[in-house]
Amino acid sequence: MRGGDTGAGTAGSVSVCLVLMFLTYAVLTGAGLVLERERVGTAADLAALAAATRAHQGPEAACAVAVDTASANGADLDDCVLDLHTVTVTAALPSSLFPMTLRAVARAGPAHDPTEEVE
Repeated sequence: MRGGDTGAGTAGSVSVCLVLMFLTYAVLTGAGLVLERERVGTAADLAALAAATRAHQGPEAACAVAVDTASANGADLDDCVLDLHTVTVTAALPSSLFPMTLRAVARAGPAHDPTEEVE
């Protein structure tokens, strides 16, 4: 035996382990970004729904409850616009994985005709 291939199995094993570690890191990072995107989307949806319940009280009341709801869900409210009875909000959440801010826009309005009386 000549010893020219001594350690070849070790080098191959280390290479395979490094590739598997990189792939695991990439998958976990991608999953983390998806979770953060869903979190900011949920915060925007809930803020829009909460604001829509107060739309009849005016933009100040609607947007105030939207700010509180987004904050309770860990996001900041970037924008809140009331157009008649439809509220459009933009929620923002800084990413914990990358130096960027994730944003989501949501719109909500009344489930009934706002000119009719609700029982």
